[in-house]
Amino acid sequence: MHDPFNNLKQAMKETVFKDVSFSDERKNAVKETINQSPSPFHSWKIETIIAILVAIQHAPMHGYAISTHLFQKNDLIFQNKEGELYTLLHLLENKSILTSKWDGVKKYYTLTSKGKKHLAGYRQGNVKRDLSLKQLIEEVSF
Repeated sequence: MHDPFNNLKQAMKETVFKDVSFSDERKNAVKETINQSPSPFHSWKIETIIAILVAIQHAPMHGYAISTHLFQKNDLIFQNKEGELYTLLHLLENKSILTSKWDGVKKYYTLTSKGKKHLAGYRQGNVKRDLSLKQLIEEVSF
């Protein structure tokens, strides 16, 4: 996946964050705090992931259109916290469930073959696929 912000990140490393460093003690303290804090993403449900997969099964959609689709389906999990939707989309992309492509200023998401298999398995009532979706939620929640 091409990172459109690669040049910006590199420039920031060379300028803004050039002199910033953290001790191993501080890094470990941050990691410990993160591991002890409950993830805000535990509220994600299999039905929400399936609704996202259904929304983009026939045509690519950008995040706002996906959000609107969920809202129309009365899935209000991302209401007033739209950033979590983009976090979930990014994590699903990292798990090869989705792929994305920038078109101008919008990022469009599509299903991968792995995503299509998850959706088909869920629709067929495949218990094994349902368990893998639960595991997927757990993986992306940490």
